[in-house]
Amino acid sequence: MAFISLVESLATLVDLSQPSLFVCLFSITASPLAWNLIGRNEYKNHTLTNLIGARISFTILGTAIFLAGLLRDVLYRIALHDQPQFPLPYALQTVLAWIIFGIGNFLVVASYFRLGFYGTFCGDYFGILKSERVTSFPYNIMDNPMYVGAKLCFVGAAFWYERPAGLLVSLYVHLVYSTALHFEGPFTDMIYKNRGASVKKDE
Repeated sequence: MAFISLVESLATLVDLSQPSLFVCLFSITASPLAWNLIGRNEYKNHTLTNLIGARISFTILGTAIFLAGLLRDVLYRIALHDQPQFPLPYALQTVLAWIIFGIGNFLVVASYFRLGFYGTFCGDYFGILKSERVTSFPYNIMDNPMYVGAKLCFVGAAFWYERPAGLLVSLYVHLVYSTALHFEGPFTDMIYKNRGASVKKDE
């Protein structure tokens, strides 16, 4: 009975009948999957580079990733508005929401400032590398500040719009990004390790 009661309570907070929720989840999944597949193929096979050059093909992919991120955010907002609202105290709905959202945006912007356009959008997969891996703030306090910041933005929006479903979406974002990092992290390490070995060989 307790389990049934819990399910019934959750059903009042999350409306699974709304297509917008699943469209949002799909958009969250699609981008990391696409850029990992395309990026890995490009690093190994240079498919796009051989067709139109590294910088042009990267610019197209980077722009597509950026626009996909904007679309994902719009779809998330639409999904939240289609979900049941759970009124929160002012301190949670406004103050906490702004703190979380503010920290999240700060981490995203600070990360972009350090990485630049090429570093942010997988330029290393196209052979466009920095002289060395970025280790200054915010990368000196955490390994993946841009991903952490993005996740915090999802949580902050959930509180701002007072939608419990947003917290579930945020959890899904965490799972997707953690999975992506499981592949991205070692692959990026390998790219810079190979580059370092190549530089030493040339010397």
